[in-house]
Amino acid sequence: MHVAVSFNGKLPLVGLNDKGQKTFFDATMDFTAPARYASPMDTVLEALGACSMMDSIAILKKMRKELTSFEADIVAERAEEHPKVFTAIHIRYRLTSPDCTLVELQKATGLSMEKYCSVAAMLRASGCAVTWSSEII
Repeated sequence: MHVAVSFNGKLPLVGLNDKGQKTFFDATMDFTAPARYASPMDTVLEALGACSMMDSIAILKKMRKELTSFEADIVAERAEEHPKVFTAIHIRYRLTSPDCTLVELQKATGLSMEKYCSVAAMLRASGCAVTWSSEII
């Protein structure tokens, strides 16, 4: 993998991966206008949700489950001192499906979070407590 991030005199920063896809990063630095794009720490949380959801979707599809909608609501706590790393993260998965049970959803999300999700593994290795819950809506 290879990415580059560039600054052209003003925000946002632009990330470019080796597939040619761009990601924009922003922050409120002068406090006169809100940031237009996600901060780097926001994108870490989004990456965690996306990584674990992709795993869970693949697992549920292998179980031949029909997914109507699937969401992950992620809440994080950060250290008070710099570097303000994540110290605790909780993901609440919500699935709408005509044929998936809560037990099946819990199996899929558990496999993702405990075995397959690389982002969750990196966060746990940093000392962050990562927890999750699942519900059928």
